[in-house]
Amino acid sequence: MKLLEKHFEIALETPDGITRLRELILKLAMQGKLVEQNSNDKPAQKLLEEIEKEKERLLKSKLMKKQSSLEAIKKEQVPYSIPENWKWIKLENICTLITDGAHHTPNYIDEGIPFLSVKNLSSGKIDFNDTKFISETEHLELTKRCNPEYNDILLTKIGTTGIAVTIDTDKQFSIFVSVALLKIISNKVYPKFIENLINSPLVKKYSKDGTEGVGNKNLVLRKIREYIIPLPPLEEQKRIVEKMDQLMLLCDKLEEERNRKHKLQLQMNSAAINNLIKANDEITFNNAWSFIANQFETLYSIKQNVTDLREVILNLAMRGKLVLQDDNEQSAVELHKEILVEKNNLIKSGSIRKQKELPTIKKDEITYELPKNWKWVRLNDFGTWKSGSTPNRSNSSFYEGKIPWVKSGEVKQGRIKFTSETITEYALEKCSLHINPIGSVLIAMYGANIGEAGVLEIEAATNQAVCACNTYKGIDNNYLYNLILSLKNNFISQGAGAAQPNISREKIINTVVPLPPYNEQKRIVSRINQLFELCDALEKNIEQSSQKQTQILNAVLAQV
Repeated sequence: MKLLEKHFEIALETPDGITRLRELILKLAMQGKLVEQNSNDKPAQKLLEEIEKEKERLLKSKLMKKQSSLEAIKKEQVPYSIPENWKWIKLENICTLITDGAHHTPNYIDEGIPFLSVKNLSSGKIDFNDTKFISETEHLELTKRCNPEYNDILLTKIGTTGIAVTIDTDKQFSIFVSVALLKIISNKVYPKFIENLINSPLVKKYSKDGTEGVGNKNLVLRKIREYIIPLPPLEEQKRIVEKMDQLMLLCDKLEEERNRKHKLQLQMNSAAINNLIKANDEITFNNAWSFIANQFETLYSIKQNVTDLREVILNLAMRGKLVLQDDNEQSAVELHKEILVEKNNLIKSGSIRKQKELPTIKKDEITYELPKNWKWVRLNDFGTWKSGSTPNRSNSSFYEGKIPWVKSGEVKQGRIKFTSETITEYALEKCSLHINPIGSVLIAMYGANIGEAGVLEIEAATNQAVCACNTYKGIDNNYLYNLILSLKNNFISQGAGAAQPNISREKIINTVVPLPPYNEQKRIVSRINQLFELCDALEKNIEQSSQKQTQILNAVLAQV
């Protein structure tokens, strides 16, 4: 145990280190390795005999119902060795009742007796906030079968299963069927010890294995009654809980320290990034960038900051702050004129349909100042935008052809080289589908994938949740790809619909965006790629450091 305490701080640098320490503390406690045994303690066998006598008394007094006899614990069922004065028992041996809450939905009222479910216990404590209420009459009716009282134990049994909480209040409440009630003989066993025991890795596994059904699984009562658990002497139970409280408090402090450190890193990074974005001249920008460069090891030891760095790289790129402008290049104004000429020629040749005239860009649509040789345009001027469709699933002749077919979840591959499904020429003909050429830029329009971007490296059709852009000659498709990535949060905020939020093709093509000169587009892409490689290296370093710390922690824990 001294070795564990000596190396507690190793867990500070390991992603799941503190969680694993908590689990180890519980594990050692339930193996009798957390505190020393005392020969003066009353052995668990004697304690169990006293519990049986207490049960007999309660039966005679009609204060409990007769329980079914439990099968003896077989030698092969014992999971590990325990101290001599401990004893393996079944959970029902120490309980007068194991039941669950109301099996029907009660009549809820605005105020009354709290009615708790799993959500009120998921934090590991009884949370009376955001509870529903029932009448006192209905509560009294429910308590005839299930009456939660001080020092009883609640156990979540549907959904998030296996969380045990000791009732530490005299406040009246009822429970739903999703929660089990364990009435332990609290003058013979220490409730907090039993709570910790049920929350330990051993019993957590029982709870996981004891669930039945599919979907919202149910931890059945008969399995709970049969849990095989170790019972220490009563005085040792109290010493174990006292020691656990000390060690868990240390874990809490470590967690607070790690959270404080991470919060400081996030704040520093946020401030540095804001200085970078707000810089309105080259000297200020270079100073802000130098600060970030000099603080790389401090700022970028957590992945969230690297994610933020990627976002700011894209942000700066689309503001014209990532590469130098060249006054000798063709301006974006001239480039835009050429694009409009190309578009009109495609319409005249019948290659594309005549499009509805989009509104002139208004002043309030412009969000920041661009370099003098850039221009604000709408995404519609970047190329021809088309969405796909999904052929009828019941028609087998539409699928398993030779034409790759991209779904929205596949867009975030970035570089799209394969699809999980293919469609036939027949589907292409009958379902208003079209093949998008190599180099087309895709954007996902539905659900959790809104705003994800990709570039086709194969010819492919798409479903209705994907919009594809075949870019004009003056547009670098990789610039458009990065531009869409920079707009992801904007597209997410525009998502409409509750169940399956989506953005429309119309919203996409109407989006106001910056257009740089063509050669500058290429330089921007090159610079983004360089900086994203740096981000990749930072993330790799974080992962390697995390793995190294995990290995150290594993080595330390193996000695405990």
